Amino acid sequence: MKKDKIPAATIIRLSVYQRYLKRLLNRGVKVVSSNELAMEASVNPAQLRKDLSYFGRFGVRGVGYDVASLSRTISGILGLVDEWRVVLIGTGPIGQALLRHPQFAKQGYHFEAVFDIDETNVDKEFDSGLKVQRMDELPKVVRDNSIQLAVLAVPSDKAQEVADKLVECGIRGILNFSPTRIKVPRGVSVQYVDFTILLDSLTYNISRNQGKVLEKGTDPGKPKWGREHSWPVVQSNIHGQEVGLSS
Repeated sequence: MKKDKIPAATIIRLSVYQRYLKRLLNRGVKVVSSNELAMEASVNPAQLRKDLSYFGRFGVRGVGYDVASLSRTISGILGLVDEWRVVLIGTGPIGQALLRHPQFAKQGYHFEAVFDIDETNVDKEFDSGLKVQRMDELPKVVRDNSIQLAVLAVPSDKAQEVADKLVECGIRGILNFSPTRIKVPRGVSVQYVDFTILLDSLTYNISRNQGKVLEKGTDPGKPKWGREHSWPVVQSNIHGQEVGLSS
């Protein structure tokens, strides 16, 4: 299957698989079965095998997957072999929390510079040593450091304006924490982190299941695989159109 037809949810799940493969490596595990890895990642084993099949044949029937080899392969697929430099736009509570989060660096994403549209925040320095810069310095920083990724954490009414500037500077990927759906040209990928949408999905599931009685003979302690997955809400503009998350 052509890579441009691979479901967006598969890419998200690859990242989840990679996270658990690293944990297995740290525990000294050399081989893992599809059932074991699926259980670690909380997915259906059949779904895991289908996701991996988009990229080739992995594992040995009756034996399982070589943990180190599969981890390297997924890293290559996700582009995690190289380090990625990132710029952050917006130093409000969300932006500051992201700068303190250790997982970014562990995954190879390094904040190279921080900017803010609010002039009163310029020159403020964070524990990481990064100092807030003015937006007019953005083009030079992006160009001089070959930066392709940006995290957008600005007010909704400023999101599109800032996104336009990022695209003009050559940014190819934007992680947007604003609920505003921004418009970008072909070849620029956007992913959204909207906490209210994620909470809406939780309240929907709670409301739907409230008051339901377990069917006769159902073991409440035994998990049942369903079609719902707790993957982030993602939309990307890769080929000039928004692509929603699908399984």
